[in-house]
Amino acid sequence: MAARSMSASVTRRLVSTPRTAQVKPRTVCYATRRPHNLWGFYSPALRIAGQRRALSSTPRARFAQHDDAFDPRQQDREADEVDVCIVGGGPAGLSAAIKLKQLATEAGNEDFRVLVLEKAGELGDHILSGNVIEPSALDELLPDWRSEDNPNRFEHITPAKEDRMRFLTKNSAIWMPKPPQMNNHGNYIISLNQMVKWLGERAEEVGVEVYPGFAASEILYNHEGVVRGVATNDLGISRSGKPKDSFERGMEFHARVTLLAEGCHGSLTKQVIKKYDLRRDSQHQTYGLGVKEVWEIQPEKFEPGLIVHSMGYPLPKDTYGGGWMYHFGDNLVSIGLVVGLDYPNPWLAPYGEFQKMKQHPLFRKVLEGGKCISYGARTLNEGGFQSIPKCAFPGGALIGDTAGFLNVPKIKGTHTAMRSGMLAAEATWDALQGNKDGTVFLYDYEDKLRNSTIWKELKQVRNMRPSFHTPLGLYGGILYSGLEAYVFRGKTPWTLQHSKPDYAATKTADQCKKIEYPKPDGEISFDILTSVSRSGTNHEEDQPVHLQVKDWDAHAEQEWPAYKGVENRFCPAGVYEYVEDDTKNLGVRFQINAQNCVHCKTCDIKVPHQDINWATPQGGEGPKYVLT
Repeated sequence: MAARSMSASVTRRLVSTPRTAQVKPRTVCYATRRPHNLWGFYSPALRIAGQRRALSSTPRARFAQHDDAFDPRQQDREADEVDVCIVGGGPAGLSAAIKLKQLATEAGNEDFRVLVLEKAGELGDHILSGNVIEPSALDELLPDWRSEDNPNRFEHITPAKEDRMRFLTKNSAIWMPKPPQMNNHGNYIISLNQMVKWLGERAEEVGVEVYPGFAASEILYNHEGVVRGVATNDLGISRSGKPKDSFERGMEFHARVTLLAEGCHGSLTKQVIKKYDLRRDSQHQTYGLGVKEVWEIQPEKFEPGLIVHSMGYPLPKDTYGGGWMYHFGDNLVSIGLVVGLDYPNPWLAPYGEFQKMKQHPLFRKVLEGGKCISYGARTLNEGGFQSIPKCAFPGGALIGDTAGFLNVPKIKGTHTAMRSGMLAAEATWDALQGNKDGTVFLYDYEDKLRNSTIWKELKQVRNMRPSFHTPLGLYGGILYSGLEAYVFRGKTPWTLQHSKPDYAATKTADQCKKIEYPKPDGEISFDILTSVSRSGTNHEEDQPVHLQVKDWDAHAEQEWPAYKGVENRFCPAGVYEYVEDDTKNLGVRFQINAQNCVHCKTCDIKVPHQDINWATPQGGEGPKYVLT
């Protein structure tokens, strides 16, 4: 499991999986400063640079030289004024954008500007999920989304046909009753990566301005402390922090309302939650890490619409989590493992556990003879009802998974994310109609959430996840969850509390049994760098490290003696490692291979001393997921 640095050039050479459902390349209309669709054959990097130049008619002041003392912060950022700025082009952000433009069109306001900023090079590139989608929110937003009469329908859906739930021992799969929340009748197995690309096209059709490759890195406030928009990060800064010849100042986007739809543990969301104390009435968030692959399997093993969930092996009894395997598309299988990040043993590696899980007969018999075509990893919110913060703040709101609307027992969050975006859109539209100049506060959004199906379904299952923290452990949690699912149905007068924050749950290495993981066989299980190559991950190496640790040596001094390299094991991309170094007092040197990062956010959540801050790298970088 020793991690090694993988250069960006190696990553590019290794990644050969074709893209299947791409959003059309886009440029910006110079006259209107709005994007329009064109077919083109230039690189995303050039397109993004062209968009930045086109968004303003003001010429650049100068380019910095390598030996120049020029401070880029002395240069003013260009700014654009919009009605609503949405950070994040996932299901929540795009649903909010589409709904806003629908409302504006109904009111005859064609000049109402809605803008979506997405840090990925193309929509969907950073999206990863199971995914079995409950279609209720999508049915409401775009009623003809799967209609045969709609030429632009979303075609990549596989109707769910059969659910199986199994408890695994090392070599056996024991039948388990599935809770009613996991009944998937009427649901569809999809690639969320494909669906987000499709949603992006629908958004552009109704007039949403979508800018992929723009990484929002800073919240902007007015003199009263009200959010007035966001700024994107500077491009062309060297690893040492100095401007290069390619330097370009970031842009500011000013908006009456700013909606944060960053997904789990958003970097701007963290700042807003802290500034406005949005968790004052809620518990801390808890998280899981999902590690996933997509396989093309032999046709005779393919069962379209089959949904398999598992608990137990390979995870130890003190670790919450479970596996999945979904048959979808044409002979494709989505397989993955979610590990609760409140696991105590620092020797445990979620990536290694996933490789072990695939060797179980239940999964191996399906994967044998197949081909792994994609890999990815992402954290997900597991706190549920108890951990929902205040979602409205002066000048904006939190929507989607950045607020924590995942239904853990149901293993679904796309429908709740989309619905939250739609509710925020309605509240935003109404607020802007009655407030032309003053501060916008979306009180109505909070009310809409509490009266929505989101609130109802999360409250009903609120005690299931924290029940696994009781002294009864794994088996007690399973039994209690069964009572909640079939008998109590969320009507109990009590609400169970979450245990410690995930980072605080980590024990020291000398308190736990060391785990040795089998060597990958290269057929079913793989080494971590081979997997990262399948994620399409790419970062320019000569830029500031976006995994911010103030002092690498000080970090090693406090983490290594107690946890013996937990960072290397919790990271599913080989970003962190301790290298033998006789010049250091510890005999090891802490190293960050930031170019490997798949943007999962695990490090920011799980590191025991909480001294790693995940910040956005340059726009357009990171993973380039396919079929995830």
